[in-house]
Formats: sequence, C-alpha cells, structure tokens
Amino acid sequence: MRTDLIRKTALTAAGLAFTGGAIVGPITAAYAAEAKPTTQTQSDRKPSGERQLGVRYEAQPNFYYCGPAATRNALSVQGKNINVDAMAKEMGTTEAGTNSINDITPVLNKETGKTDAYHSVEISKPDADDKQTDKLRADIVRTVDDGRAVVANIAGASTDTDGTTHSYEGGHYISVVGYRDNGTTVTIADSADPNQASYEVTVEHLADWIATRGYATS
Repeated sequence: MRTDLIRKTALTAAGLAFTGGAIVGPITAAYAAEAKPTTQTQSDRKPSGERQLGVRYEAQPNFYYCGPAATRNALSVQGKNINVDAMAKEMGTTEAGTNSINDITPVLNKETGKTDAYHSVEISKPDADDKQTDKLRADIVRTVDDGRAVVANIAGASTDTDGTTHSYEGGHYISVVGYRDNGTTVTIADSADPNQASYEVTVEHLADWIATRGYATS
C-alpha cells in the first residue's frame, strides 16, 4: 500500500556518468571492467554476530537509476544479474526517480521467485524511535541470514563509521548487504559512486536516514 510518508526519490546527481563495475564476494576496492553473472551466492559467517554477503557491484549508469541499481546490487547476492533498464521499466523509473520502496518490493519478489520473499516497511517519523530501530536491526539480520539483501529508500545526510559523510538531500536508494556486532553496524552497497561503493553505518544512523521513507526486507 502506497503512503504519503514513503516519499518520492527526487533527482540525485551523484551517480551521473558512472559506469558499472563488478565485485565478487564482499565488496572491496577492486573493480572489473564489466559485470559478469555470478553462479552462486557467496557469504561469510564469522563469530560475534557477523555476516557479509557476496555482491557483484555495479554503479548506476545515470543520476536517476539509483532504485534499479540498488535492486540489481541486492539481487546479485542471490546470484542474479538483471538488466537495470528492464528493472527501471518495471518500477516506472523516470528522470524524476523511482517513486517509492513500494515500486521496488514487487520486483524483488518477482526476481527472487517468491511472492512473499520481501515486504515494505515504513519508518513514518522524522526520527526513528528505539522500536523502529530495533525492528530495522532485526529485519536486516534476518534478511541477510536468509541470503538476501535489504533495499532502503533514504534521504538527507549520514556519517559512516570512518567519519565520511554521505549526503542525498533529494533522496536515494541503497542496498544493505551485511552486518556485524549482531546488526549494530551494517554494510552498505551504494551505487552512486564506485569510489565509495561500500561503507558501514550504525543501524541507528541508517534508521534515521530511512525516516519518513521505507525499506524492503524479508
């Protein structure tokens, strides 16, 4: 169900003119010239509540494809390599962006092959409360443990665990592809800039980044 609070993602110039790269396994700084299909999902379960999914990363090809690109990166952890143009068409993506997470969830379900693999969750308040943050943490851990990635609709600025600020005032979509410390810190695959393809944020920061919007989770 579409709501007013899961708002439209407007234009973001961050991804303009970037081309796709490919990363096998957990995201690293190494890039291939073009993406190749992956044959299996790669994941790394470690002690102390950590799991990272293998991502075949591609940057978004233009400034308004963050929704399709985030979905494509999320599905790559399941061994899928789906054309972003085909996804954009299914999502109704235009130069104004992809309307809401509710346009992405059906595509995730279709490509996963299960009608109930994903559902949309809204964080309705301008700042996420403790209950919403705890739910996001539990949703990420469960989804990643199932071998799937979360797709989130974000807006505004947030600072990662290295102190770098990532700002998307007009809105953006990202994939959440891993966690550590039992979900206290989560791993982001960001299609906007291949030089910052992967970074970590605390789940509290991510919840506030999603606030007034939503995310797709198992």
